[in-house]
Amino acid sequence: MKELKNRLTRELQQGFNVQIMDTLSWSLPVHSIEVAYETVTKTKMDILMKMMLIVFQKSEIETVEELSEILLVEQLFIEDLINKMTNAQMIEKTTGIFGLTAAGSEQLGTGIFEHEPESGTAETLYSPCHQSFLSGDLKNMRYEELEKYRYQVEFDDWEVTSLEKSSLFTVLKKSGIETEEGNVQLIVSKIISATDRKTTPVPCIEFRLYNKEEDLMYARVWNTLTEQWDETLESQLNEKERKKWREQYLEK
Repeated sequence: MKELKNRLTRELQQGFNVQIMDTLSWSLPVHSIEVAYETVTKTKMDILMKMMLIVFQKSEIETVEELSEILLVEQLFIEDLINKMTNAQMIEKTTGIFGLTAAGSEQLGTGIFEHEPESGTAETLYSPCHQSFLSGDLKNMRYEELEKYRYQVEFDDWEVTSLEKSSLFTVLKKSGIETEEGNVQLIVSKIISATDRKTTPVPCIEFRLYNKEEDLMYARVWNTLTEQWDETLESQLNEKERKKWREQYLEK
């Protein structure tokens, strides 16, 4: 931490008009959120599947044998595709007759087969003080006994249930879970749950600076999780404390 602080100090002092008035270190609470989700693989529908769906749509088919005779295809292949389409909820049997579901009709129209959903989990990092997800790796965090961020109390009423599903979809997409290669596309189709597993104190370094040329007091905050300057925290501090800093450091 000392080495990092020295490096950042040198960086900030490259501007001749900038003077570092004070430096503080404190911890920011970051929540590890486990998101359970479902993915769907989409592939271009093969000819046999398309032919089967068309027959189910236009004829009253009761058995695999009937369909096998119509299409002149071995029952083994027919049964395999019927199982796939049933599991994917594309077809169903009503009063003994095969028929297309709404999903089956839609997929026949687009020519895209949506495979049976698969489940998975991913760990994401959320900061109530930012009201957003952060990128970074907690495995690289070195624990230090630091004071808590002095304005985190304003966000203490945050609960994981307040997270919108749209934001969970977005963070999963950014994490690289979704893929597309050739005619195969993997997408996140459903958010099952979001669980707050633990809270980690992330060290941050606060610099209070004075620009002589502009006669301006302001803060720079280095976030060790994201490994970059944190504009959100800087904005919070500047808004709340800039006037007090001027009185403290310049108007003694």
